Amino acid sequence: MKNKFLNLIILLTCFLCFSQQEITWQDLSKIKFKEKYFPEYDDYFMYPEFLPPVKALEGKQVTIKGYFLNIGGTEEKIYILSKGPMASCYFCGQGGPETTIELQFTNRPNFKTDAILTMTGILKLNRDDVEHFNYILVDCKGILAQ
Repeated sequence: MKNKFLNLIILLTCFLCFSQQEITWQDLSKIKFKEKYFPEYDDYFMYPEFLPPVKALEGKQVTIKGYFLNIGGTEEKIYILSKGPMASCYFCGQGGPETTIELQFTNRPNFKTDAILTMTGILKLNRDDVEHFNYILVDCKGILAQ
C-alpha cells in the first residue's frame, strides 16, 4: 500500500512538472525596459529586464489566448500573437512590446489575421536579438478559441 501511494505521488508530481501552464497578457507585463546601445546597428533599442515572475516561465510550455497576426505577407513567415487585433496592436501605438509574442511553428499555419487563438508552445525570453520579439513561442500549435 505504501509503495502504491508513493508511486501515485511521483506520478502526480511528474504530471504537474511537465504540463502546460496557462498564462495571461497580465503575466507577461512583468517587464521593464531601458535603452541600450547596440554597436552592430549603431543605434539604441529598448532592452528588456524580465522580472522574476516572467523569468520563471522561460523554457516552460505555456498556453495563451490572443489575436493571430501575419505581418510578413505571403513571402516572409512572420507570425505574431497579439493582445489586441491588427487595428490596435503594438505597431499601431497600442501597448508595448510585452503585448506581442513571436510565433515559430513547425508547420506553416493557415489562420486568418485577427483570428482569436489559443496558442501552446515553449516560451523563450529574448534579450539581445533585436531582429526578434522579446517573447518567442517555439514549437507552437494553435487552435481557434471558443
